Amino acid sequence: MTTFNEHSGKVFRVRDLHEHLGLPTDEPSINVTRSRLGRLVRQGLLEQPGRGQYQKRT
Repeated sequence: MTTFNEHSGKVFRVRDLHEHLGLPTDEPSINVTRSRLGRLVRQGLLEQPGRGQYQKRT
């Protein structure tokens, strides 16, 4: 959430988010992050403006 707070309004793809944070970009790691981001979307903290894209809810 810190990255989304620091870059409010910016749309992130999961792979770009991993690269920005220095996390591994292998498919299993990306799937875990995608799942967590989906949960944050359902909780109303993030929004999903397009498929595979996430940004902080405004």
